[in-house]
Amino acid sequence: MALRFEVLGRFNRARAAQLTLPHFVCQTPLFMPVGTQGTIKGLTNDQLEEIGCQIILGNTYHLALRPTSELLDELGGLHSFMKWPRALLTDSGGFQMVSLLHLADITEKGVTFQSPIDGKPMLLTPEESIQIQNRVGADIIMALDDVVKTTITGPRIEEAMYRTLRWIDRCVAAHKRPNEQNLFGIVQGGLDPVLRDICVRGLVERNLPGYAIGGLSGGEDKDSFWRVVAQCTAALPEDKPRYVMGVGYPLDIVVCSALGADMYDCVYPTRTARFGTALVPEGVLKLKHQAMADDTRPIDPSCSCMVCKNFSRAYIHCLVTKDAMGSQLLSYHNLYYMMKLSRDLHSSIVHEKFPEFVCKFLQKMVLGKKFSPLPRSLPIVFVAYEFVVSRQINLCFFLYSAVSQGRCSRMGLQCDGSCRD
Repeated sequence: MALRFEVLGRFNRARAAQLTLPHFVCQTPLFMPVGTQGTIKGLTNDQLEEIGCQIILGNTYHLALRPTSELLDELGGLHSFMKWPRALLTDSGGFQMVSLLHLADITEKGVTFQSPIDGKPMLLTPEESIQIQNRVGADIIMALDDVVKTTITGPRIEEAMYRTLRWIDRCVAAHKRPNEQNLFGIVQGGLDPVLRDICVRGLVERNLPGYAIGGLSGGEDKDSFWRVVAQCTAALPEDKPRYVMGVGYPLDIVVCSALGADMYDCVYPTRTARFGTALVPEGVLKLKHQAMADDTRPIDPSCSCMVCKNFSRAYIHCLVTKDAMGSQLLSYHNLYYMMKLSRDLHSSIVHEKFPEFVCKFLQKMVLGKKFSPLPRSLPIVFVAYEFVVSRQINLCFFLYSAVSQGRCSRMGLQCDGSCRD
């Protein structure tokens, strides 16, 4: 095992920890931006360090196609190739079973992809996935799992879960650098609590360095998503990192952290930036809208990033409609926002102020929108205070509106009244 995981603070199930990896000492909860082929689009490594990025995620499937893992190995691994001094995580290529399903054929042996570059078939087995990741050299590598969308029902979910357990043993056997790289297993099982439990127990028996919760963020409703996260984090070991894959919405990260998760990744902050959208405490700000054309305020007056200190909404509006620099500035701001959210989560747990942080976050995100007057017909989704601070995690949504005045019982929901505060 090539990591050390030390919990520094707790609030109920939420925890703040120090994750020591071969290339960097990380503070959790943490968000990892996605650099598919060794780069975060539009940002330099210096800028990523400047905003506090701790781990970058790379994609095994895409790196194997270009520039190839053999070349990366010759050049000293992905760290050396991209000149990144901090930690890296590579996924296994399993997600492409969903995203490139039209190009994939899945069997017990592995998954055969048709290359989007030259059309040639590429067989990715558990062994090959690990061999590629050993050559790439990331601090954390992921086991190849059989991934299906959570919206799929029937025997395919059970087949994928049991195959994931069979494949983890092949991954462990193929892993040649256990003292330099940490192999994480991935919990599958769709939205079925029985299958999820079987998979968690099977992976924990393997005593892996860390565990991921996979197969989510695929179209399922939020209540189902959080129920799966709550179930898995409750059953995974206390002394190992827990990684919820594909999660990038700030609200999801806050709630999953309250449930005991530690790590997250998603393309959302940078992808939404390329569409001209900024992340702000109240939600999102769409800079392409004409209303931004003469707005001289920064994106977020409370933000200390380089973009908010120097540029107006009007300037960025002008860029995002015509110039690539606009998406670069928004990518910088959005990742700064995510890194600050991670730091704030860590600090609030360590300093025993997590409930206060969550309430302020929700107040801004949900109730801070400018409605004047507030439409009486507008129900606002509000995660009850009880959800975060009670000993019994309540996964219900509570609807808070000007009409109900927080009286959730009018909506037919159970509530102790604390969401009115």
